[in-house]
Amino acid sequence: MRRGSHKLSRRLFLLLLYAVLTAGAVVMVAPFLWMVSTSLKAPHETFMLPPIWIPEDFRFENYAEVFDRLPFFRFLLNTATIAGLVTFGVLLSCSLTAFALSRLRFRGRDLVFYILLATMIIPAPVTLVPIFAIMRRLEWTNTFLPLVVPAFFGGAFPVFLLRQFFMRIPRDLDEAAVMDGCSAFGIYWRVILPLGKPALATIGLISFMGAWNDFFGPLIYLYSIKKQTLTLGLATFQGYYATDWHLLMAATVIVTLPILLAFLFSQRFFVEGITMTGIKG
Repeated sequence: MRRGSHKLSRRLFLLLLYAVLTAGAVVMVAPFLWMVSTSLKAPHETFMLPPIWIPEDFRFENYAEVFDRLPFFRFLLNTATIAGLVTFGVLLSCSLTAFALSRLRFRGRDLVFYILLATMIIPAPVTLVPIFAIMRRLEWTNTFLPLVVPAFFGGAFPVFLLRQFFMRIPRDLDEAAVMDGCSAFGIYWRVILPLGKPALATIGLISFMGAWNDFFGPLIYLYSIKKQTLTLGLATFQGYYATDWHLLMAATVIVTLPILLAFLFSQRFFVEGITMTGIKG
């Protein structure tokens, strides 16, 4: 009798848990569905009460009008170029730094790591003016360089995440590679990187999403419309007195779709990387 009541209480708990998770999923997905629905509506259907979730006539021409109003293909190419270079730079610099801090032994290694972690508490606005002054002195404004070059000098959080993952890899593999004649770089290239794919995929996805959705950086450094990104292009649909919400939502769908596809294809590596990097300190 007691065993049957235990099973019943467990089923009720799971039922309640699934109901709460389902409700939370609906709340999270509803804005995205409204965005897609609005992107296919006529202007007069945007704010009708009660809301219309399924348009009477699907206006796919809203997407064509987005490309007619602005050089969205140019914005897409600029954003993809910046995001690709930033992702490559972060993976290269942070993987090398994390390898040195996790696998190599040298004096002051832990101190360097703690100083690196301490930089995470510095707010970004504190360094905004000095960095802008440096970029202006180098005459890098209105180019992609201020948005791309800093990625090749690493970052505290990606280094921390990769270091935690690399420390889980057995050191016996390093010793075996040394016996086979591998140098330190050979261990990094032939042992650590192949085994660190989940963590690298996690960092790559986070870096790509951050660069793709970055608005503040391009707003500060890019002046020419030919060099603007998708996030700046979205701002052009918001006027002082009126906003074409159907076009704004269509443009937002275009901007969001690559991020959504990237996450769907790398979800397995992303979850594995986040899970495994938090086990060992």
